[in-house]
Amino acid sequence: MTTTEIALAVAAGVAAALLALRIWRRPRRQYILIDGSNVMYWRNETPDIRTVKAVVDTLERAGYRPGVIFDANAGHILIGRYMHDEGFAMHLGLPSERVMVVPKGTQADAYLLEARRDMGAKIVTNDRFRDWADRFPEVAEPGTLVRGKMVGRKLTLDL
Repeated sequence: MTTTEIALAVAAGVAAALLALRIWRRPRRQYILIDGSNVMYWRNETPDIRTVKAVVDTLERAGYRPGVIFDANAGHILIGRYMHDEGFAMHLGLPSERVMVVPKGTQADAYLLEARRDMGAKIVTNDRFRDWADRFPEVAEPGTLVRGKMVGRKLTLDL
């Protein structure tokens, strides 16, 4: 493992622990993570924050407590400028402690997978995390990754 990979792993672990602590302070419900940078493309392969909001709302109605993690460039893709945790939280109707924008120059994948491991949560995504399967073999286990799609206004999740 290179120094950069070790540094990324440490940073991801710390961030995942912080996110887990922020989320776990809430009353007990089943936690689930959303890969915001993946889910935002589910409707017509066009980035749209409303798609992520629909997933958040559906999960909350189903009794889950969702947390969302975005790549640092998600704000640029959606609105043409950087957007921080609080900005995304406002759009999603979530408390800011349940939303994370990862640091610039990193992907959300490591953060998602570390947080998932720490929390024992599922991840809503259509990503299969093949590049991470050696380090996180649980991504191949049934039920770890929740796939979905958005057709028009109809959301389908494989819960």
